[in-house]
Amino acid sequence: MRDLERFPRENHVYFCECAANTGMEWAGAQLNGAQFTHGMIHNMEYTGVPLRLLLEEAGYDTAGKWVFVEGADASSNGRSIPMDKALDDVLVAFKANGEALRKEHGYPVRLVVPGWEGNMWIKWIRRIEVTNFPVESREETSKYTDTLENGVSRKWTWAMDAKSVVTSPSPQAPIKHGKGPLVITGLAWSGNGAIKRVDVSKDGGKTWETARLAKPGEKMALTRFYLDIDWDGSEMLLQSRAIDETGYVQPTKTQLRDVRGLNSIYHNNCIQTWWVRESGEAENVEVS
Repeated sequence: MRDLERFPRENHVYFCECAANTGMEWAGAQLNGAQFTHGMIHNMEYTGVPLRLLLEEAGYDTAGKWVFVEGADASSNGRSIPMDKALDDVLVAFKANGEALRKEHGYPVRLVVPGWEGNMWIKWIRRIEVTNFPVESREETSKYTDTLENGVSRKWTWAMDAKSVVTSPSPQAPIKHGKGPLVITGLAWSGNGAIKRVDVSKDGGKTWETARLAKPGEKMALTRFYLDIDWDGSEMLLQSRAIDETGYVQPTKTQLRDVRGLNSIYHNNCIQTWWVRESGEAENVEVS
């Protein structure tokens, strides 16, 4: 740690999302609340040293095409990372939100792989090895693959595509003040860059309104959005749709199912629907 802290460090705010976030929703509306459907995610400021600098200091073989990173826990959770990504924005982090990593977050050092699925953010790092090929570990063969409609599973789907969710009103945040001014708010993110726009629908996707962003979207970080309305007390089918800087538009569940079927688990970034009743109570429903 003393040696690591002598290297030039960087601070970045990034989201970390589990690949299985929203995974229970493939077959239909299952869990009643944003915390349960979308809660396997965090957004923190990480402090660390670019992996690129450490590889250069070690005099790595520039012919290597992959980096294998292994943790010190019992499962090791070793993962292979393409060299292009390793040399780009990957950090070896030792602080989160200005403090030393908590032990459950990987103390003393963990990997930060911006925009990519959380299982690649190796905790409790004990080994970094340059290889000419992917190691094909347990976590990149038997797990973290995406089943397609035809039964074939694809791997190397690391990036977390654009996604969003309305956090209020929602099942855990009902409308309590009755009719009148109402702020619809939520979060959007993309592993492929910054969020550029978020649209909100009150009628299950028939019509859309552009929300305002709390601030310009930042690469691989959560972005808060708002839509200010005058609620007349009628039912709503609330949805949000994120668009990132690449032009990618968050898909409906039907669009995902056309490719992935019903038996997938990971990378479910479909549009979420909350049915808001006249009472202000909300429920998870499917409008796909």
